[in-house]
Amino acid sequence: MLTKRIIPCLDIKDGRTVKGVNFVDLRDAGDPIELAQRYAKEGADELVFLDISATEQKRKTLAELVFKVAEKLNIPFTVGGGISSVEDVDILLKNGADKVSINSSAVKNPDLINELVAKFGSQCIVVAIDAKQIKDNWIVHLVGGKVPTKLDLFDWAKEVEKRGAGEILFTSMDNDGTKDGFANEALDRLSSELNIPIIASGGAGKIADFTDTFKEGKSDAALAASVFHFKEIEIKDLKTALKSEGIPVRI
Repeated sequence: MLTKRIIPCLDIKDGRTVKGVNFVDLRDAGDPIELAQRYAKEGADELVFLDISATEQKRKTLAELVFKVAEKLNIPFTVGGGISSVEDVDILLKNGADKVSINSSAVKNPDLINELVAKFGSQCIVVAIDAKQIKDNWIVHLVGGKVPTKLDLFDWAKEVEKRGAGEILFTSMDNDGTKDGFANEALDRLSSELNIPIIASGGAGKIADFTDTFKEGKSDAALAASVFHFKEIEIKDLKTALKSEGIPVRI
């Protein structure tokens, strides 16, 4: 059985790590390079680095900061934010990223997924999907959750898989920052309907939330930010607890 992955997420704005609730009310959470080093040392399986203002502000991801962060790591590292072309991905991978995450650009130009997979391989391409429930339907949102689309989460996820993406990073906007647990019902459906790994994001507040998303949501990985940034949960303690629950993790 494949081990379940624990992935701290560094949301970056203006060169600092930030964290909010429901995608708003951002507060400073520290220096991204220092946090990246700490997580690698503490046993994180991977890191995700998202320049959350890149798409909104129509600018490119901070490749220089990516280089500095990646230089300190010995674990896989995914980068996202403002990526909209083969050239963007090429720069990030050359600066040390192992994978890239695309979101808004994939919705606006689904063929981009195919192009990136053809050029770099599916193992490098993660498609992030931000969605929230509207009248019992999960609706995909863009630009850091600010712009609703007409896309259904599950239909879009299936298309993403069909186009060759290697993983899906699903963030429930309803759960994000609430610390009330992951959207396990939606995650379970994604996991059952797709064959590629699903990363759960949004809602981690306690160790039991991770246990639940692996057992109930059938998630392949769990991503969190504030509980790690502010040391509310230590990765070592989390993995020890998961192992005691029979969940396979890398210790």
